[in-house]
Amino acid sequence: MLAACGGGGGGGGGGIGVGFPPVADNGRGSVVTNPPVQTGSLTADQFKASLQASAQGSALLQVAGTPKCGIETRYLEYRTVGGKSEATNATAAVMVPTGSDVACSGQRPVVLYAHGTTAARNYNLAKWTDSTQAAAGEGLLIAATFAAQGYIVVAPNYAGYDASTLPYHPYLNGDQQGKDMVDALTAARKTFSNIGANDAGSLFITGYSQGGYVAMAAHREMQATGKTVTASAPLSAPSAISLLTDYTFQGWPALGATLFVPLLSTSWQQQFGNVYNATGDIYEAQYANGIDTLLPSLTPDTLFSSGKLPQLALFPANATPGPVNSQLAIFYGANNLVRQSFLTQEATDIQSTPCPGNALPPTAASLSTTTPLGCAPSTGFRKAALANDLRNWVPAKPVLMCGGANDPTVNFISTRATAGYFKAKGMPAAALTVVDLEDAAAVDAYSTARAGFAQAKASLVQSTSGSAADKAQAVTLAYHGTLAPPFCLASARGFFQGVLAAGG
Repeated sequence: MLAACGGGGGGGGGGIGVGFPPVADNGRGSVVTNPPVQTGSLTADQFKASLQASAQGSALLQVAGTPKCGIETRYLEYRTVGGKSEATNATAAVMVPTGSDVACSGQRPVVLYAHGTTAARNYNLAKWTDSTQAAAGEGLLIAATFAAQGYIVVAPNYAGYDASTLPYHPYLNGDQQGKDMVDALTAARKTFSNIGANDAGSLFITGYSQGGYVAMAAHREMQATGKTVTASAPLSAPSAISLLTDYTFQGWPALGATLFVPLLSTSWQQQFGNVYNATGDIYEAQYANGIDTLLPSLTPDTLFSSGKLPQLALFPANATPGPVNSQLAIFYGANNLVRQSFLTQEATDIQSTPCPGNALPPTAASLSTTTPLGCAPSTGFRKAALANDLRNWVPAKPVLMCGGANDPTVNFISTRATAGYFKAKGMPAAALTVVDLEDAAAVDAYSTARAGFAQAKASLVQSTSGSAADKAQAVTLAYHGTLAPPFCLASARGFFQGVLAAGG
């Protein structure tokens, strides 16, 4: 779930375009400013030169390909809802391909993109050309992968971020996040005629990490409400969120858990009101006061250094249950975040009311059950996780899922369990593609992505000084947020192109 964590990030400016009056409709999917304000414009040659100017950009150029199109970026503000269906606003980036190449003009397909977890309250993908902004890295990646190759991109910043007035973020609230994405797309399409975006009508939904979850929730929402989806690609998605949280309380926490758990408890408390009576029910006294308003933060770089959150120690050093293996012991230690009493409560509930799809260790049966959520937990946290688990629908359009089997941040078991559920519920094998970047033996359309991922890991090992343990740690820390995203996104684009070629 950790695609982006930390960094600053400025909000974009607003303003009404000359000659276009404010939109009167204040309902979901309405536009606050039309046309959206331009925040950047690059020709294809300018974008290529900027990529070539840095090692990161040059590496991305190798994966995403030479830009065919220039990109005009717009900053959209729209109306949506919060986690309790309260009215609020949110913002998004709209990237429009420009240029004379045949791939850049005429009717273009639309990519609706969902971003990964970030602690930065000012996260704004419309500022992706500013390298000082928190969203610069992820924005650069989606611009190079999609917009520069001829896709119109709509990328929401989500309610609770940037200029949104919502005082919290509905993190992994599947209902709200699906609606937020739909509202952003609805609003963006209302502005297309004013910004030179020529919509072909084909819609692809994708996102990475938290964004993989949000992309799947958006596909579910659009399917349920009769809206057109051409295909989707939820990448490194914590879609089986009740599985991941059950694993956490059974001794298999994720890298980034000290950020994820507060985001989840705040979001789900807003959604249901029964996750805790007081924050001290979950968190140790040194963290409990104010943790429900801590994230997202205007000073994300100081969260750990100021002692607002521990970097790794989720549970006490002598916690019961303890880590399932020695490598996970780093999440147990002094100045821990979550109280033993809460861990005991959750672990006891898991033992008393196990969910058939969440077995640890996973089994063939648990990963292919048609009733993964067939359980009745008693705690508010587990009830919320079950309610927001996305193993409760079946896509009617093609889906690609991508990740890496050794991901320490979003356990690949989530992807396997979600895909297993879809298959068990009758989703045709031809409509569901699962790409494990670690599966070097696989020979298919995604072999190049797997080979590139392996090479990226090998290059990092080679460039990291120190012991074998130091090199392994470098790969672990970079795995989810740096190494895997370009190759999963390139796989998604190839998948989308295949769907288009097949007449999708």
